[in-house]
Amino acid sequence: MVPIRDNNPTSITPYVTFGLITFNVLVFLYESSLPAPALNGFFHLFAIVPRELSLSFAGVQVNQPIPEWATLFTSQFLHGGLLHLGGNMLFLWIFGNNIEDKLGHIKYLIFYLTCGVLAGLAQWYFSQTSLIPSLGASGAIAGVMGAYILRFPKAEVLTLVPLGIFFPTFRVPAFFFLGFWFLEQAFYGFASLEAPTNIGMEGGGIAYWAHAGGFVFGAIVGPILGLFSDKAEEQY
Repeated sequence: MVPIRDNNPTSITPYVTFGLITFNVLVFLYESSLPAPALNGFFHLFAIVPRELSLSFAGVQVNQPIPEWATLFTSQFLHGGLLHLGGNMLFLWIFGNNIEDKLGHIKYLIFYLTCGVLAGLAQWYFSQTSLIPSLGASGAIAGVMGAYILRFPKAEVLTLVPLGIFFPTFRVPAFFFLGFWFLEQAFYGFASLEAPTNIGMEGGGIAYWAHAGGFVFGAIVGPILGLFSDKAEEQY
């Protein structure tokens, strides 16, 4: 299922959401300018490499130009391809503006980055010895989605559902669309524990635990920062 838009208007201009999308696109354009060896080095330096993060937590010097903990932030702005970037930015645009509206610009940025860090740690926890870089904005965006399903469960999401050669659209309640998405990520996350070479980050694929973890953390952190406060949107 592919979301197209929601029917949930905002009362502010979502400057932070605009800024996050713009920055992600600019970083991707820079990535695209790099030859393959340089790009691999760029990912290894700024993405989360679980084994190196584990070593740094244990007090072992990793010998990288930036501290390993910083990759919990920098990895959020890297993407492995155009579809990876496009899918993430589509979800961020549809669901992020409403959460920014309710939290206010500053709290929303703090919320977004915090969810991204916690999502990265969730993925690291289940793959502590992996040498495969983990990257992407999806963990932070999953946090946005976790907050959205709590705050706007009845909002309708216009959704494209591919059915063979047909592409009908349906209006789906957010609690169904996002709830189904979360269950799917959690299912594949548990499956990756049994088949690490075929599913999930260990196979160089999707970091399902970052998605599921980010969603849960978003549902926790959002209310703490005032997601349900009627005056939250006035606090910049």
